[in-house]
Amino acid sequence: MPLDLSVVVPVKDEAENAVPLLEEIAAALRGKVQFEVIFVDDGSKDGTGDRLLAARGKNPELRVLRHQANSGQSRGVRTGVIAARAPLIATLDGDGQNDPADIPSLLAEWKRSSGGTPPLGLVAGQRRKREDSTMKKIASRVGNGVRQWLLADNTRDTGCGLKLFSRDAFLALPYFDHIHRYLPALMMREGYRVGHVDVNHRPRTRGVSKYGTLDRLMVSLSDLYGVLWLKRRARNPQRVEEL
Repeated sequence: MPLDLSVVVPVKDEAENAVPLLEEIAAALRGKVQFEVIFVDDGSKDGTGDRLLAARGKNPELRVLRHQANSGQSRGVRTGVIAARAPLIATLDGDGQNDPADIPSLLAEWKRSSGGTPPLGLVAGQRRKREDSTMKKIASRVGNGVRQWLLADNTRDTGCGLKLFSRDAFLALPYFDHIHRYLPALMMREGYRVGHVDVNHRPRTRGVSKYGTLDRLMVSLSDLYGVLWLKRRARNPQRVEEL
């Protein structure tokens, strides 16, 4: 039977979170859509991949891909999207802070907003209330403000890992590390519309965050310049006709 949705989850050293998250995804989607769940183990050293493989018997929708060496979250997403068998992709972070119960809301918004011109390329989740440290929330607020000012992507929270998008549209985008934080601007650059849905955000209860605040800020400044350059260099035709 054809699949409607591929859920892609990049993980690194999330042995305590991976299987509970898988079970939540399955509970949110079973009986609603035909789906698969692709976990991309990005060079974990704590047995994350082995725990997922042990859970596959009770979760026939599960596929596990593994990077031999850590390649980063964006590459994990891309690996999963390339392997996906469905035309629609949902992504969420592997730390359990995104709520899988919100995926049906993104699907409903996709169904409501699809059709028309320009085509819909992305429905981005936006966290209602971020459950993180004060420093992370301040840095995120500043970063999102600067990004919106420079890129005019009309998205208040691009750092939310919960997103739904067209597989074909994603694979047409220029790839670079950290691309997952700039999907709204890049989709708009390619002529797609972007929708938004407010979603839940949960505190991390297991495992350790893989990101610092200062290192992410420095990388973001470089990425912003690159995406701004890509946006300025875009030349999209108003209309394409077959003769």
